[in-house]
Amino acid sequence: MGARKRLKAEQRKEENKSIAFASLKNSPIAPRKMRLVADLIRGVEVNKALNILQHNPKEASKSLSTLLRSAIANWEVKNEDKSLEDEELIVKTIEVSQAGMLKRIQPRAQGRAARIRKRSNHVRIVVDGVKN
Repeated sequence: MGARKRLKAEQRKEENKSIAFASLKNSPIAPRKMRLVADLIRGVEVNKALNILQHNPKEASKSLSTLLRSAIANWEVKNEDKSLEDEELIVKTIEVSQAGMLKRIQPRAQGRAARIRKRSNHVRIVVDGVKN
């Protein structure tokens, strides 16, 4: 590894020390439906985001709530010297991307068939403290 590449990697590693992330792979909910819930908590303080997810009737809110709790736990492990009560954590970024599709066949009239696409998604959530 060259000197510039090593220095850049060390700088990136130092920047990522304060942030924590969690990811959910192959969730069986369509990405479009998951993004509706993800947009509600983007940029929101974590306790408020957990409250929003708890009172949201959509199925995606259950898996996002679990994922957010995991990201908070990862932040606590990374920042043992800091207290969760003292820091103001926010959901810095939340990305919902498309995963693989299950393709199924639905019988239709007159011997035809229609394709059913069961979509799934990947979610990545980043939690970070507010810079004052």
